[in-house]
Amino acid sequence: MFELSALGVEWGTLLLFGMMIVLLILGKPLAYLTGFVAMFFAIGWFGPNVLPLLTSRIYSFVSEYTLIAVPMFVLMASLLDRTNIAKDLYNAMQFFGGRIRGGVAVQTLVVAVFLAAMSGIIGGETVLLGMLALPQMLRLGYNKNLAIGTVCAGGSLGTMVPPSIVLIIYGLTANVSIGDLFTGAVVPALMLASFYLIYILVRCHLQPELAPNNRDPEMEDRGIKKIFMDIAAPGVIIFFVLGSIYGGIASVTEAASVGVAAVLGLALIRRELKLTVLQQAIVQTMRTCGMIIWIGISASALIGVYNLMGGNRFVQGMILGLDVTPLLIILLMMAILIFLGMFMDWIGIALLTMPIFVPIVTGLGYDPVWFGVVFCMNMQVSFLSPPFGPAAFYLKSVAPPDITLMTIFASVWPFILMQLLALALVVLNPGIALWLVNLK
Repeated sequence: MFELSALGVEWGTLLLFGMMIVLLILGKPLAYLTGFVAMFFAIGWFGPNVLPLLTSRIYSFVSEYTLIAVPMFVLMASLLDRTNIAKDLYNAMQFFGGRIRGGVAVQTLVVAVFLAAMSGIIGGETVLLGMLALPQMLRLGYNKNLAIGTVCAGGSLGTMVPPSIVLIIYGLTANVSIGDLFTGAVVPALMLASFYLIYILVRCHLQPELAPNNRDPEMEDRGIKKIFMDIAAPGVIIFFVLGSIYGGIASVTEAASVGVAAVLGLALIRRELKLTVLQQAIVQTMRTCGMIIWIGISASALIGVYNLMGGNRFVQGMILGLDVTPLLIILLMMAILIFLGMFMDWIGIALLTMPIFVPIVTGLGYDPVWFGVVFCMNMQVSFLSPPFGPAAFYLKSVAPPDITLMTIFASVWPFILMQLLALALVVLNPGIALWLVNLK
């Protein structure tokens, strides 16, 4: 009987990734195909006796305490999605945004940052903005491409703005302080949001026809007290979540529960906490977390098998053995991440690549906190990139029928260029991501 180990780690690596690419092209779910490849190589390379080692690795993943933060933040986002907290925030921001050209687009981006800071769930933010902001911008006569691009780019800010689930999964995978990751991501996230805002304001100034109406008459008749309360409510949630972390009161895992309690309390005060709302939020949380956990289990098994094969030493030796500067090695990693992001979910990319990449990064003398921020910026590019950019599909699910996927992908390219610019700045200047971390 032929044993896969006879191939050697070099050909085994090619076969492993070749099988994954073929199964992805065939449309198989990532969790299933990863688990299948892991079992195929485990039994084919080592025999059935290796299975107890895999179960111990899987157990160490699912029993990780930090992982509890994921369902809590997902639940918080689900509750926000089903109450009017986010909707009222968006409407209140019209008081400020309606006074400048392109103001509704600016308002959309500001609300996107608020939503990201409240939940860190990318898909929910894009859908919510698609339901709130896109119809309003189209009704006011905004250019369709500008409106679509703003919603997609704003929704994807959740990959970086703390408490980002992407940062949590990276910290869990790379064994890096999640608090430091949150701190390091603040400046790059605000820098990227500023790029978006400047682009919109400059373009609307140069081409006024892109945003013909500065004000929405339906939103003008709002009292100052109502506006203040609608903006203060999300601010309270952000204060409880991030304030408890940076104030040293709670860990990231505990702060996630604090955030859920804050949303529940506000929903109760606003008389929006109903049994149906709670039930729907819990069901959505279970579905989302089930997907994350199964991908994590399969990816942990695959990485465990690959490491036993000697794959991690092979890849590290191959990359570190290149006669190039460390910066070129980092750029090669960026290219790999961007390529994978065109076809795979960010969770799978993080769990499959970070156990291999992070030791190489630290071996080159780079800070793993900086690399975590850079990884999140790569994943933000992947959220907009064709052919499988998730943000496009999230928006398509709530967009008017005449807006096609081709239209959405054609609308996001200026924002992808800005993402790549921001990524290049952080890669070339690690201090952008480490400035606040070093001040602690």
